[in-house]
Amino acid sequence: MKITNECNIKLMARYEDNHFDLAIVDPPYGIGESSNDNKGRSKLAKSKDYGVKQWDNQAPDKEYFIELKRVSKNQIIWGSNHFIENIPKANSSCWIVWDKVNGENDFADCELAYCSFKTTVRKISLRWHGMLQQDMKNKEIRIHPTQKPVKLYEWLLMKYAKQGDKILDTHLGSGSIALACHNLGFDLTACELDKEYFEASQKRLKQHQAQLRIL
Repeated sequence: MKITNECNIKLMARYEDNHFDLAIVDPPYGIGESSNDNKGRSKLAKSKDYGVKQWDNQAPDKEYFIELKRVSKNQIIWGSNHFIENIPKANSSCWIVWDKVNGENDFADCELAYCSFKTTVRKISLRWHGMLQQDMKNKEIRIHPTQKPVKLYEWLLMKYAKQGDKILDTHLGSGSIALACHNLGFDLTACELDKEYFEASQKRLKQHQAQLRIL
């Protein structure tokens, strides 16, 4: 597992065409969800205040997606409905729908991901609403405003990757994909530009690995 604190364009430039079997990425949607104005929007559970950051003010440009498609054979790109015009050859029969089962609030009921595989639309229902989660007995501590559950990444890996595949993530964020790759034995290369989130995700991964060793 190779995880670095750097720009994703610099990371991808080091790799030849089709080096990675599958890229699973969750880039900024460009809708400002990293700011603290999302607190209090929920009617089911109190939202956490993550403070003000600027990274979600702009979605990636075409250069990023050209590089992503160059270095990976297949891609799963969360939030693509927000920036589909920037993704080359984005026509696809396979989109992924994540039903967040999050009840009454003004957050989205679902999140969408572009998927390059030549299959049909697939849906996963997995509750994720602040303190309310699908697996309350093993509730994840949220360290990032757009954090996705480890179980979601495990589902993606089990459905769209095979053992031995090299996985790429260019926006590590909370590190959920790193925990999923560790659990399932996938080789992950990832980067995170924000130093604070990079360090927090590394701490989360190390704690997870230590806990598994104890168990």
